[in-house]
Amino acid sequence: MKKTLATALLIATASMALAACSQKPAETAEAPAGEATETVASETAGEAAPVMVGGAPMFANKNVVENASTAPNLKTLVAAVTAAGLVETLSGPGPFTVFAPDDAAFGKLPAGTVDTLVKPESKETLTGILTYHVVAGNMDAAALSAAIEAGKGKAELTTVAGGKLTASKEGDAI
Repeated sequence: MKKTLATALLIATASMALAACSQKPAETAEAPAGEATETVASETAGEAAPVMVGGAPMFANKNVVENASTAPNLKTLVAAVTAAGLVETLSGPGPFTVFAPDDAAFGKLPAGTVDTLVKPESKETLTGILTYHVVAGNMDAAALSAAIEAGKGKAELTTVAGGKLTASKEGDAI
C-alpha cells in the first residue's frame, strides 16, 4: 500500500480541493503516467474555478464521495469505499483529507487483490486499508507543503486508522 500512497492525490473536504502530491508553479500539476493528476483552473471573476480531477470538476458544495464518483479515474476507489461501507462516513462532516489512489495505482497491485478486498469477508481488512488513507483535518497541497517546512523537511501525519504517514519534498515535488 505504500506504493499506492506514492501515487495518491488529496481530497480535502473543507475546500474540496484535490491536489496531486507533486506541485508545479504553473496552473497544472502533472504526475507521471499511472499516477494521480490535478488540473487547477484559473480564477475567474474573483472566484476560484473548480479543481479538475480526471477531467471532472470537484465542487466545494459536494462531499468526497459525490466528487470522487464523477472522476473517471477514481472508479476503483469509489467501489472500494462502497464495499467497505464507508460512503456514509466520507459523506459526513469533516474536515478530513483522503489520500485517494487512482485507478492506475490500484492497477499496480497484484492481480486479484482488489477483487479479494471487495468481498464481504474482507470488509475489515479493506476498511483498515482505506482509513489508512484518511487524515483528520484539511490538508491540501499548500498545507502539506507548509507542514513539511515546519517539520524541517518532513511532516508526520496520523491516519484515522492510527498509522503514520511521512511526507517530504524532493525539489518542488511532495
